[in-house]
Amino acid sequence: MSRIAYLDCVGGLAGDMLLAALLDAGADLERLREVSGLLGLSGVSIAVERVERQGIGALHMRIEASDDHAHRDYREIRGLVEGADLPPRARSQALEVFARLAEVEGRIHGVPADDVHFHELGAIDTLVDVCGAFVLLDDLKVERVTCSPLPFARGLTRAAHGVLPLPAPATLGLLEGVPLVGVETEAELVTPTGAAIAATVVDEWGALPPLTLERVGYGAGTADFADRPNVLRVVLGTEIAPATGTVVLVETNLDDLSPELVPDAVERCFAAGALDVWTVPAHMKKGRPGIVLSALARPSAEGDVARAMLEETTALGVRVARLQRYELEREERAVEVAGGSIRVKIARLDGRVVNVAPEHDDCAALAKSTGRAVKSVWAEAYARAHES
Repeated sequence: MSRIAYLDCVGGLAGDMLLAALLDAGADLERLREVSGLLGLSGVSIAVERVERQGIGALHMRIEASDDHAHRDYREIRGLVEGADLPPRARSQALEVFARLAEVEGRIHGVPADDVHFHELGAIDTLVDVCGAFVLLDDLKVERVTCSPLPFARGLTRAAHGVLPLPAPATLGLLEGVPLVGVETEAELVTPTGAAIAATVVDEWGALPPLTLERVGYGAGTADFADRPNVLRVVLGTEIAPATGTVVLVETNLDDLSPELVPDAVERCFAAGALDVWTVPAHMKKGRPGIVLSALARPSAEGDVARAMLEETTALGVRVARLQRYELEREERAVEVAGGSIRVKIARLDGRVVNVAPEHDDCAALAKSTGRAVKSVWAEAYARAHES
């Protein structure tokens, strides 16, 4: 089972918020502190502190550089990342982030990506945010990242090129195809760095996928909003996948079998080990009405079911297909109701009951012997099963 990180962007998405949330979820702070050295950057310090945002405890992170010139160009940044001794996947992802940033900035300003000169995005904190995010995801052994829809907040911000609308043009350029949700907050909730990281690493957008919860981390932004906690929540867990099983589909087309014999063929297939048997009306050659007789079975019962179908019908042959299906964990138990006992089928998904079904034949037999309605017996058995 793979480990999933779900980004719940309550207060938005920024590089420092993501790093703080991953640290709060258990990532190693020392691995993050090593990143600047691996990039060949000096005089960099990382401070973390516990804060509250709307009463929610979170980790706030701040990157400080004693000597930084923010105006690096794309070639320089690419060289720093390529030469860094980062985990291979983290290096590749970081390079992709800066390539995305260069492409969108170049498109906005009408210059080739290789000639893009980063301003705020060329600062040391951006380099550490981007590379550090992938190093910490590697440290947590995250194999898949999913993300909630991102909050779209309006407003204005001052940048090197002047006053820009929010979200910044670069941010929106990076989020094509990403689900957004409009909010009333006037602030930069999603930064270009956060957008570029997400566009690179997120495998799926939307609701939390099925997972077994392991840890939760909260990363705080610097601002404190009145209408929402300014936090990014990272939910770590192990993917839940229903059990799978291999089955075979055995079927044949029939246009000359007496309808009276169809139930016998169905019963014989069940007796041979079929899991399920059904018929579907079909129009055959020359306009003849017919049926498709189908049976689902385990591979071990394939031969017996095929033989039963050939012996009990007029078919000259049957076809077989192998299929994979998702299966719930199943058990059968008996419950006591007025007048006797009823078998009940119970189905679970990862230990959680998701389906309860009293056996209809038992309900019908008990109803007949006691003079009750079948639906009354069924309802009582269903209730008893839930009670137990």
